[in-house]
Amino acid sequence: MKVMDDVQDQSLPMKQERNPITRREILKRVAVASVGALAAPMFNRGRYRIAAGSLTEYSARAIDLVNRSTVIDMLSILTLDFSTQARWMADPESFTATDLQPYKDSGINIIHPAIGLGGPEAHQQAIKFFASWNGFIANADENFMRVDSTADLNRVKKSGKIGILLGLQNSDQFRGPEDVDFFRGLGQRVSQLTYNSRNLIGNGSTERRDDGISDFGVAIIERMNKVGMAVDVSHCGDRTTLDAFEISKKPVLITHSNCRALVPGHPRLKTDEAIKRVGAAGSVMGITGVRMFVKGDEPTTIEHVLDHFDHVTKLIGPEHLGVGSDMDLRGYDAMPPELNKRLRASYKGSYGFREKIDIEGLNHPRRMFDLTEGLIRRKYSGKDIELILGGNFKRALAQIWTV
Repeated sequence: MKVMDDVQDQSLPMKQERNPITRREILKRVAVASVGALAAPMFNRGRYRIAAGSLTEYSARAIDLVNRSTVIDMLSILTLDFSTQARWMADPESFTATDLQPYKDSGINIIHPAIGLGGPEAHQQAIKFFASWNGFIANADENFMRVDSTADLNRVKKSGKIGILLGLQNSDQFRGPEDVDFFRGLGQRVSQLTYNSRNLIGNGSTERRDDGISDFGVAIIERMNKVGMAVDVSHCGDRTTLDAFEISKKPVLITHSNCRALVPGHPRLKTDEAIKRVGAAGSVMGITGVRMFVKGDEPTTIEHVLDHFDHVTKLIGPEHLGVGSDMDLRGYDAMPPELNKRLRASYKGSYGFREKIDIEGLNHPRRMFDLTEGLIRRKYSGKDIELILGGNFKRALAQIWTV
């Protein structure tokens, strides 16, 4: 997704901070915060180091906002080292306290670790995917919990566990509407209609043509609405995206995408027309920090990511914004080189990969704190930042999941 220049738009109207708290109260909250990210706070001119061994400092306000929010990353993989994840899934006891700590330190309360499965074996592959996750969570339930309901959304933060919201970045696993019921029974709560290519439902963003959603796709969306499964159109083509908003009786999510107005011509990003449909539907769009989705050339920085938040805010307001980072805690550039090479080769040239995929400042486990600092710089109110960090997705998911 693309981004404008990194000069803050001073004309952007932001809501005034509601229920402002005093500096003393902020410092009190920081001092007593129980999240793992505050393992080693150090006061320094009103800023704190929140992790032992790190020189990065964050403002008391940013730390407080993350601590009091239910932070949701609507596309975050457990790890991009696929062999490591396969080992964890096969043997949950191999996931150690050392492996867990970065997730505890991240400030993220819920992740949506969806992947793209497609082709003739999609049904069986999806069954294995959900079985693996359900087994992992069951064997690590002191640290993880499956997020299935509004009640789970409300209690996950107090539980101190990492919430896992199960979904897929494709819907090839649905051979018919009855499969929607079946996979919901396995824990699936979100399904992206298409990945980048065409399936029986509709078209992906990098297909040569986009004919929109088929009659079969209409039946799938209607059943998803009925059973309470979220429709996601992040990778869908333009016509397929708009069709989904027209067909669905419940909000349609864009869990992880950016604004094409800021990266002209990139097929993976969303048009202003689609973004306005998000607002009209009372839905949410998660912004990603993937480099080529943020800006078409260099330099590409966190300020350019923030431009996407500003663009959506101007079009439909901050109550429709969220985060869908589209990476694991450490990013794509930290992947084993051979895996990184194979990942790049699996996409069309229109994706526009460059030397780096990640953006400095958003390529580490505590990126939510950096993002929060950025939103503060852009003059978003504390209430709006809480909504962006997770409150908006909580609201939309609660509405979608209601049967």
